[in-house]
Amino acid sequence: MKKTVQIFKTVGDETRLRILFLLLKNGELCVCDLEAALDMPQSTVSRHLAILRNTDLVEGKRRGVWMYYRISADNGIREALFDFLQKYCLHLEQAREDRHRLGAFLKTKKADTCVTEPG
Repeated sequence: MKKTVQIFKTVGDETRLRILFLLLKNGELCVCDLEAALDMPQSTVSRHLAILRNTDLVEGKRRGVWMYYRISADNGIREALFDFLQKYCLHLEQAREDRHRLGAFLKTKKADTCVTEPG
């Protein structure tokens, strides 16, 4: 029961829900991708990712100097949570804005770097 309470406390934050939804819809994302999508500083995004990691909702993998995150392997509560996110967050204005910013950023991003092309 303690783990379940911890998960609900973790997802009781709007920013962490937004991160989970972006990862759910896009698979694996770099911290800079999330930073651009959420329009938040890297330190804020990293702090929220650390909380999500500590609850085993996301996992990170280092590629060179970049950290990439994805949804962790499934267990019962995570599956139910992600079903909820898929059903209820897909059409929220904030989720649309986040996905739009992410798409615009990814169009200018050089492959496997956090550097964008001009223009």
